[in-house]
Amino acid sequence: MTAPIERLKSIMVRLRDPVGGCPWDVEQTFATIAPYTLEEAYEVADAIDRGDFDDLRSELGDLLFQVIFHARMAEEKGLFAFDDVAAAIADKLERRHPHVFGEEAARPDGASQKLRWEDIKAAERAEKAQHGVLDDVPVGLPALHRAAKLTKRAARVGFDWPSTDEVFAKLEEEIAELKAEIAAGDARKAAEEMGDLLFVVANLARKLGVEPEDALRGANAKFVRRFHFIEAELAKGGRTPDQSDLAEMDALWDAAKAAERR
Repeated sequence: MTAPIERLKSIMVRLRDPVGGCPWDVEQTFATIAPYTLEEAYEVADAIDRGDFDDLRSELGDLLFQVIFHARMAEEKGLFAFDDVAAAIADKLERRHPHVFGEEAARPDGASQKLRWEDIKAAERAEKAQHGVLDDVPVGLPALHRAAKLTKRAARVGFDWPSTDEVFAKLEEEIAELKAEIAAGDARKAAEEMGDLLFVVANLARKLGVEPEDALRGANAKFVRRFHFIEAELAKGGRTPDQSDLAEMDALWDAAKAAERR
Protein backbone atom coordinates (compact mmCIF):
# COMPACT_ATOMS: atom_id res chain seq x y z
CA MET A 1 0.00 0.00 0.00
CA THR A 2 1.27 3.47 -0.89
CA ALA A 3 2.23 5.57 2.14
CA PRO A 4 -0.25 8.43 2.66
CA ILE A 5 2.38 11.12 2.18
CA GLU A 6 3.55 9.56 -1.09
CA ARG A 7 -0.06 9.29 -2.25
CA LEU A 8 -0.57 12.98 -1.48
CA LYS A 9 2.57 13.93 -3.39
CA SER A 10 1.46 11.89 -6.41
CA ILE A 11 -1.97 13.57 -6.34
CA MET A 12 -0.23 16.94 -6.42
CA VAL A 13 1.85 15.87 -9.41
CA ARG A 14 -1.34 14.85 -11.24
CA LEU A 15 -3.10 18.11 -10.37
CA ARG A 16 -0.16 20.16 -11.69
CA ASP A 17 0.23 18.13 -14.90
CA PRO A 18 -0.20 20.56 -17.83
CA VAL A 19 -1.76 17.71 -19.79
CA GLY A 20 -4.72 16.19 -17.99
CA GLY A 21 -4.27 18.05 -14.72
CA CYS A 22 -6.55 20.63 -13.12
CA PRO A 23 -6.36 23.96 -15.02
CA TRP A 24 -6.75 25.96 -11.79
CA ASP A 25 -3.94 24.12 -10.01
CA VAL A 26 -1.68 24.40 -13.04
CA GLU A 27 -2.14 28.18 -13.16
CA GLN A 28 -1.12 28.77 -9.54
CA THR A 29 2.16 30.31 -8.37
CA PHE A 30 3.84 30.75 -4.98
CA ALA A 31 2.28 34.21 -4.73
CA THR A 32 -1.26 33.11 -5.57
CA ILE A 33 -1.16 30.16 -3.18
CA ALA A 34 0.35 32.07 -0.24
CA PRO A 35 -3.01 33.59 0.87
CA TYR A 36 -4.55 30.11 0.98
CA THR A 37 -1.63 28.91 3.10
CA LEU A 38 -2.28 31.66 5.63
CA GLU A 39 -6.02 30.95 5.58
CA GLU A 40 -5.47 27.25 6.28
CA ALA A 41 -3.17 28.07 9.21
CA TYR A 42 -5.91 30.24 10.70
CA GLU A 43 -8.46 27.47 10.20
CA VAL A 44 -6.19 25.12 12.14
CA ALA A 45 -6.10 27.65 14.98
CA ASP A 46 -9.88 28.04 14.82
CA ALA A 47 -10.46 24.28 15.12
CA ILE A 48 -8.17 24.23 18.17
CA ASP A 49 -10.03 27.16 19.75
CA ARG A 50 -13.33 25.33 19.24
CA GLY A 51 -11.95 22.06 20.59
CA ASP A 52 -13.15 20.29 17.44
CA PHE A 53 -10.53 17.61 16.91
CA ASP A 54 -12.28 15.94 14.00
CA ASP A 55 -12.14 19.30 12.25
CA LEU A 56 -8.54 19.78 13.41
CA ARG A 57 -7.54 16.54 11.67
CA SER A 58 -9.14 17.82 8.47
CA GLU A 59 -7.65 21.30 8.74
CA LEU A 60 -4.17 19.94 9.41
CA GLY A 61 -4.55 17.94 6.20
CA ASP A 62 -5.47 21.13 4.34
CA LEU A 63 -2.40 22.85 5.78
CA LEU A 64 -0.17 19.91 4.87
CA PHE A 65 -1.51 20.08 1.33
CA GLN A 66 -0.33 23.70 1.17
CA VAL A 67 3.21 22.53 1.99
CA ILE A 68 2.92 19.82 -0.68
CA PHE A 69 1.66 22.42 -3.18
CA HIS A 70 4.55 24.83 -2.60
CA ALA A 71 7.10 22.02 -2.61
CA ARG A 72 5.77 20.69 -5.93
CA MET A 73 5.97 24.11 -7.58
CA ALA A 74 9.53 24.45 -6.29
CA GLU A 75 10.43 20.99 -7.62
CA GLU A 76 9.08 21.92 -11.05
CA LYS A 77 11.47 24.89 -11.05
CA GLY A 78 14.41 22.77 -9.90
CA LEU A 79 14.63 24.62 -6.57
CA PHE A 80 13.87 21.93 -3.98
CA ALA A 81 11.43 19.09 -3.30
CA PHE A 82 9.21 18.03 -0.41
CA ASP A 83 11.89 15.71 1.00
CA ASP A 84 14.27 18.68 1.12
CA VAL A 85 11.68 20.61 3.15
CA ALA A 86 11.31 17.71 5.59
CA ALA A 87 15.09 17.29 5.86
CA ALA A 88 15.59 21.00 6.49
CA ILE A 89 13.16 21.12 9.40
CA ALA A 90 14.58 17.87 10.82
CA ASP A 91 18.10 19.35 10.71
CA LYS A 92 16.88 22.57 12.32
CA LEU A 93 15.08 20.78 15.15
CA GLU A 94 18.15 18.69 15.97
CA ARG A 95 20.38 21.77 15.81
CA ARG A 96 18.08 23.78 18.09
CA HIS A 97 17.73 20.98 20.65
CA PRO A 98 21.34 20.11 21.53
CA HIS A 99 20.12 19.09 25.01
CA VAL A 100 18.06 16.32 23.37
CA PHE A 101 20.07 15.34 20.28
CA GLY A 102 23.53 16.45 21.41
CA GLU A 103 25.62 16.46 24.55
CA GLU A 104 24.50 19.82 25.95
CA ALA A 105 22.74 19.70 29.32
CA ALA A 106 19.12 20.80 29.42
CA ARG A 107 18.21 24.04 31.19
CA PRO A 108 16.33 23.69 34.50
CA ASP A 109 12.96 24.80 33.14
CA GLY A 110 11.08 25.60 29.94
CA ALA A 111 11.64 29.36 30.17
CA SER A 112 15.41 28.95 30.51
CA GLN A 113 15.46 26.45 27.67
CA LYS A 114 13.54 28.91 25.48
CA LEU A 115 16.24 31.54 26.11
CA ARG A 116 18.83 29.02 24.93
CA TRP A 117 16.66 28.41 21.83
CA GLU A 118 16.77 32.15 21.11
CA ASP A 119 20.56 32.17 21.48
CA ILE A 120 20.82 29.37 18.91
CA LYS A 121 18.51 31.27 16.55
CA ALA A 122 20.67 34.38 16.97
CA ALA A 123 23.73 32.36 15.96
CA GLU A 124 21.84 31.10 12.89
CA ARG A 125 20.98 34.69 11.94
CA ALA A 126 24.62 35.66 12.23
CA GLU A 127 25.57 32.84 9.87
CA LYS A 128 23.03 34.22 7.38
CA ALA A 129 24.52 37.71 7.73
CA GLN A 130 21.31 38.86 9.42
CA HIS A 131 23.10 40.95 12.02
CA GLY A 132 20.23 43.30 12.85
CA VAL A 133 18.22 42.33 15.93
CA LEU A 134 14.95 42.57 13.97
CA ASP A 135 16.21 41.25 10.62
CA ASP A 136 14.37 37.93 10.50
CA VAL A 137 11.01 38.90 12.02
CA PRO A 138 8.81 38.07 9.00
CA VAL A 139 7.06 41.01 7.37
CA GLY A 140 4.17 38.76 6.36
CA LEU A 141 3.08 37.97 9.93
CA PRO A 142 -0.27 39.35 11.11
CA ALA A 143 0.49 42.93 12.17
CA LEU A 144 -0.38 42.57 15.88
CA HIS A 145 1.62 39.34 16.17
CA ARG A 146 4.59 40.92 14.39
CA ALA A 147 4.43 43.98 16.65
CA ALA A 148 4.66 41.73 19.70
CA LYS A 149 7.59 39.80 18.20
CA LEU A 150 9.40 43.02 17.28
CA THR A 151 9.13 44.36 20.84
CA LYS A 152 10.09 40.99 22.29
CA ARG A 153 13.20 40.86 20.13
CA ALA A 154 14.14 44.43 21.06
CA ALA A 155 13.58 43.64 24.74
CA ARG A 156 16.21 40.89 24.54
CA VAL A 157 18.87 43.56 24.04
CA GLY A 158 17.49 45.84 26.75
CA PHE A 159 15.20 48.09 24.69
CA ASP A 160 12.13 47.71 26.87
CA TRP A 161 10.14 49.51 29.54
CA PRO A 162 10.88 48.28 33.09
CA SER A 163 7.23 47.60 33.91
CA THR A 164 3.69 47.88 32.60
CA ASP A 165 3.35 51.28 34.34
CA GLU A 166 5.45 52.93 31.62
CA VAL A 167 3.48 51.13 28.92
CA PHE A 168 0.18 52.40 30.32
CA ALA A 169 1.63 55.93 30.40
CA LYS A 170 2.65 55.56 26.75
CA LEU A 171 -0.81 54.22 25.95
CA GLU A 172 -2.41 57.33 27.45
CA GLU A 173 0.02 59.52 25.49
CA GLU A 174 -0.87 57.80 22.21
CA ILE A 175 -4.60 58.11 22.92
CA ALA A 176 -4.17 61.84 23.53
CA GLU A 177 -2.23 62.23 20.27
CA LEU A 178 -4.91 60.30 18.37
CA LYS A 179 -7.64 62.51 19.83
CA ALA A 180 -5.67 65.61 18.82
CA GLU A 181 -5.35 64.49 15.19
CA ILE A 182 -9.04 63.55 15.05
CA ALA A 183 -9.94 66.99 16.41
CA ALA A 184 -7.64 68.61 13.83
CA GLY A 185 -9.40 66.68 11.07
CA ASP A 186 -6.16 65.17 9.74
CA ALA A 187 -7.20 61.68 8.62
CA ARG A 188 -3.68 60.66 7.51
CA LYS A 189 -2.07 61.57 10.83
CA ALA A 190 -4.97 60.05 12.74
CA ALA A 191 -4.37 56.76 10.91
CA GLU A 192 -0.67 56.95 11.81
CA GLU A 193 -1.50 57.60 15.47
CA MET A 194 -3.96 54.70 15.40
CA GLY A 195 -1.09 52.48 14.28
CA ASP A 196 1.11 53.78 17.11
CA LEU A 197 -1.68 53.06 19.59
CA LEU A 198 -2.11 49.49 18.35
CA PHE A 199 1.66 48.96 18.51
CA VAL A 200 1.70 50.02 22.18
CA VAL A 201 -1.28 47.71 22.85
CA ALA A 202 0.69 44.83 21.30
CA ASN A 203 3.67 45.75 23.47
CA LEU A 204 1.47 45.77 26.58
CA ALA A 205 0.12 42.33 25.64
CA ARG A 206 3.67 41.06 25.31
CA LYS A 207 4.58 42.48 28.73
CA LEU A 208 1.56 40.68 30.21
CA GLY A 209 2.47 37.40 28.52
CA VAL A 210 -0.59 37.59 26.26
CA GLU A 211 -0.47 36.78 22.54
CA PRO A 212 -2.35 39.77 21.04
CA GLU A 213 -3.67 37.83 18.05
CA ASP A 214 -5.14 35.20 20.40
CA ALA A 215 -6.62 37.89 22.65
CA LEU A 216 -8.21 39.69 19.72
CA ARG A 217 -9.50 36.44 18.25
CA GLY A 218 -11.13 35.72 21.60
CA ALA A 219 -12.65 39.19 21.67
CA ASN A 220 -13.99 38.66 18.15
CA ALA A 221 -15.60 35.39 19.19
CA LYS A 222 -17.12 37.07 22.25
CA PHE A 223 -18.55 39.87 20.10
CA VAL A 224 -20.10 37.37 17.67
CA ARG A 225 -21.54 35.31 20.52
CA ARG A 226 -23.13 38.32 22.22
CA PHE A 227 -24.45 39.77 18.98
CA HIS A 228 -26.06 36.43 18.19
CA PHE A 229 -27.76 36.70 21.58
CA ILE A 230 -29.14 40.12 20.58
CA GLU A 231 -30.41 38.71 17.28
CA ALA A 232 -32.01 35.72 19.02
CA GLU A 233 -33.78 37.92 21.58
CA LEU A 234 -35.10 40.28 18.91
CA ALA A 235 -36.19 37.31 16.79
CA LYS A 236 -38.51 36.21 19.61
CA GLY A 237 -40.57 39.30 18.80
CA GLY A 238 -40.26 38.81 15.07
CA ARG A 239 -37.72 41.59 14.65
CA THR A 240 -34.17 41.99 13.34
CA PRO A 241 -31.41 44.34 14.57
CA ASP A 242 -32.17 46.93 11.91
CA GLN A 243 -35.68 47.16 13.37
CA SER A 244 -34.28 47.93 16.83
CA ASP A 245 -32.26 50.85 18.17
CA LEU A 246 -28.94 51.29 19.97
CA ALA A 247 -30.48 51.64 23.44
CA GLU A 248 -32.41 48.37 23.14
CA MET A 249 -29.48 46.47 21.63
CA ASP A 250 -27.13 47.85 24.28
CA ALA A 251 -29.48 46.58 27.00
CA LEU A 252 -29.57 43.17 25.33
CA TRP A 253 -25.77 43.22 25.14
CA ASP A 254 -25.65 43.73 28.91
CA ALA A 255 -28.11 40.85 29.28
CA ALA A 256 -25.80 38.65 27.20
CA LYS A 257 -22.87 39.57 29.46
CA ALA A 258 -24.95 38.78 32.55
CA ALA A 259 -25.99 35.42 31.08
CA GLU A 260 -22.32 34.52 30.49
CA ARG A 261 -21.46 35.25 34.13
CA ARG A 262 -24.13 32.87 35.44
